[in-house]
Parts: sequence; C-alpha cells; structure tokens
Amino acid sequence: MIKFNIPPYVDGEEKYVNEAIASQKICGDGRFTKECQKMLEEHFHSSKIKLTTSGTTALEAACVLGDFGPGDEVILPSFTFSSTATAIVSTGATPVFVDIRPDTMNIDEEKIEAAITDKTKGIIAVHYAGVGCNMERICEIAKKHNLFLIEDAAQVVNSLYHGKYLGTFGDVGCYSFHETKNYSMGEGGAVSINNPSLSDRIDIIREKGTNRTLFINGQVDKYTWVDKGSSYLPSDILAAYLYPQLLIMDEMRDNRVATFDLYYELLTPLKEAGKIDLPTIPENCVHNGHMFYIKCKDINERKNLQTFLREHEIESTFHYIPLHSAPAGKKFGRFVGEDKYTTKESERLLRLPMYYRLAKEDVVKVCETIKEFYK
Repeated sequence: MIKFNIPPYVDGEEKYVNEAIASQKICGDGRFTKECQKMLEEHFHSSKIKLTTSGTTALEAACVLGDFGPGDEVILPSFTFSSTATAIVSTGATPVFVDIRPDTMNIDEEKIEAAITDKTKGIIAVHYAGVGCNMERICEIAKKHNLFLIEDAAQVVNSLYHGKYLGTFGDVGCYSFHETKNYSMGEGGAVSINNPSLSDRIDIIREKGTNRTLFINGQVDKYTWVDKGSSYLPSDILAAYLYPQLLIMDEMRDNRVATFDLYYELLTPLKEAGKIDLPTIPENCVHNGHMFYIKCKDINERKNLQTFLREHEIESTFHYIPLHSAPAGKKFGRFVGEDKYTTKESERLLRLPMYYRLAKEDVVKVCETIKEFYK
C-alpha cells in the first residue's frame, strides 16, 4: 500500500524528546519551545513567533488579536478547512465567503472588495497547497479599508512570495505543524506577529489571558488575569520532536519539491492530452511541495479514479467540501457573489500521496496507475 501521508521523522527525534523528558520541564515554553521559536523567527525574518497547540488555536489567537466580535464580518474563501471559519465564529463574528481562483485554488483577490461592508473588520487569506495568494493586492485592500489581515499559512511553512516568507505579510500569520504538514509535532502550530503593536498581547492571550510572561521575565512582581485568552502553549516534548526538523528545513522542502516535480513531469502527457489539469505555480511563488493534486473532468470521474487507485493499493483523497454549502456554513456565514469556481473546482480535485522521503518508485507507480485508468 502506498500511503497518502507518513508524518515526517528525522534523525534526532528520540534524542531531543528524551532530553525534554529528562529536563523535568515538559509543559509549555521550555527549552525546545524557545529554540523552535528562535529558529523560526530567524529563518522567516519575523519579529516574533510563538508556538501554539495547533494551527486552529493559532487562528483563534489571531482572531482575538483582531478584536473580532458579534456584529463584525470577516472575509475568507469558502474553499478552506473548517478551522479558518470556526476561529471567526468563536469570537461571535460572521464569516463572509467569496469565490476562489481556479488556477491556484486561493481566494480570488478581486472578489474581496465587493464583499466589504461597514461591518467588515478583517480578511483571512488562506494559502492553498503551498502556494501563496496575491498578497500585494490583498495587503493593498486591507490597508485601503483599514482591515485586520490574517494569513492562514498552515500549508505554506517555508514557502515564499516575491522573496518574502508567507505568514509574514499580514498583521498575524498562522502556521500548522499537524502530522499532515511538511514539518510536524503531531499537533501544533505557531503565530507570526508582524504588527509590532500586537507583540505584548500575544504573550497574554496564549497564557490564559494573564500577564504571567511579564512575571517570569521579572517585569512585574506578580501576575493576574488581564485579557481574553486560553491555554495555547504546547508541551515542550512536542517542540522537541519538531526541533530536529527545523534544523533541516530547506532540505526537507527540497525533497518534497523534487517529488512534486517528478509527479508533474510524469503526468504532463495526460495534461497535454486534455485528460487532467495539473497545479499552477505562479512565477513569483516558491512553493514548499506541500501537496500534489490533479483535477479530473468532474466529480464522478474523480470518484472512479480514486476507487481505481484504491484497488491498486494507492491511497488518495479529495479535499474540502466548500464551507458555504456545509450545514455550519449556512448557519453561521454567508456567501457573497457567484460561486463560479469554488464548488466546481473542489469537486474535480484529487490529492495524491505526498510526504517527506516518498520513494521515487512509488511516485512512478502512482503515475503509471493513473495513466492506465485514462486508457
């Protein structure tokens, strides 16, 4: 069986996890948490990065930083994971969905302004499959309308747009280190604080709404409850698992990109024959090989291909059911404009096996099996 995903595992995992255990400091903000945060800050040129318990809680913290609340609206694409929307809903604000671009599956930046009302308080730009949104245009819109900008950068850790790391454009960037992501701690995430005015408040929010960090740093003689917040600090054991991966971040990215390139090369004949569509990587983007997908003719063809692959012991999966058509999307949010591409393109998309150190012969088998199906 060729698995769809195998979580990343590199040399040093047990060594550092055992060191974290031996330190008898296994709660949050231990040695490895601080080391990971420092490496991420230096690598991404971010002024402040803090680990969280998940990409979801990173988004929740970002929405608290944005002061979203009842009566507010936040614009996002409908083609995204539920976490993007639930983070908004948890504040009492309303998710406002717009259509995507068919080439990158990212939010259509030209649909955002039409969704802006006097209630709009923020935008969440979701970067799909390791490829960045048009951040020039989105940043321009956010600045023009004085909107809080969050990047859902869960899938673009170590990807760049115009030479700048994604997750560092908005007021806050949110990363994921789930086991399905390029770099993993099982469950985990991080926030990049790009707006200096938010730097102190993130420490309070991730420490249950207290100023405990100031107390630990000797800046106050006692700590107390001062703001909203939750327990967003991951165990240092999990950070210790992530640590050796961050030591070889670019090597791991390059390995996945090589797999992506091999898929693309082997499947190009089917694209040229008009059988499938392949991912688009804009010239201004450096992607991280997070995902490789193909687009079939329609949902029925996708289902048949997925069944055919399963019969040949190859795992594959589709992706999101558009949020605006989901029960909770109808209950908590609304869609603005025409759903020209979101549903149609999501129904065509099929994700193929992709993970660090995926064997070349397995990629070849996947591609040959797909070619056999289209015969």
